[in-house]
Amino acid sequence: MALLEGKIALVTGAARGIGQEIALKLASEGADLALCDVKTEWLDETKAKVEALGRRAEAYGVDVSNGEQVTAGVAQVNKDFGRIDIVVNNAGITRDGLLMRMSEEDWDLVMNINLKGTFLMTKAASRFMMKQRSGVFVNIASVIGLMGNPGQANYGASKAGVSNLTKTTAKELAARGIRANAIAPGFIKTKMTDALTDEVRDAMLAVIPMKDFGTPEDVANTVLFLSSDLSRYVTGQTLSVCGGMVTS
Repeated sequence: MALLEGKIALVTGAARGIGQEIALKLASEGADLALCDVKTEWLDETKAKVEALGRRAEAYGVDVSNGEQVTAGVAQVNKDFGRIDIVVNNAGITRDGLLMRMSEEDWDLVMNINLKGTFLMTKAASRFMMKQRSGVFVNIASVIGLMGNPGQANYGASKAGVSNLTKTTAKELAARGIRANAIAPGFIKTKMTDALTDEVRDAMLAVIPMKDFGTPEDVANTVLFLSSDLSRYVTGQTLSVCGGMVTS
């Protein structure tokens, strides 16, 4: 039997990259998918790939930083599927710049999507999970939120907040049968890393003990573990998927 047979999973930022890989991994283990992104047309590719695996997929246009859209979107997902078992808060952006040059607009935008968005989605979905007395949240944080990084004050602060929000969520909702964990990816192979110069790539690899970049599938596999009963007794944790960059 598949690990997530009969489960309903909601994934934000599911249109591409790590979000798409997460959606496909959960579908491959039996979950039906509610796919969320800012525009539904961005989700066409992910939706088609999930359906090719024989699972149901529905697309929802949701701006995770907008409370009204989140509340309405989550309610619609619950109505369409009948329940919500797993929420993966993956939507996130960067607006990098040195602290002294960073605009308020770039600070607010990153915080609103990365941290406020996770809060809003958790609050909205937990109402339905509490009624069914079961559910799992997997929040995508970052090693930058654990260790800091020059030029990423807004991103690092938002992801540190995601890790702490996860701990609080876990403590508040454990008695209702709801678990919450976070994943802190390190340097993951993407189109962005493919475009880096050899010098920059070598500098990044130098701080990774395993001397290799991670892949979106590495993150998705960890999401699968935390979404399934394999992690039944794990909650309130931030698990680094970083090749050893962060060890505590």
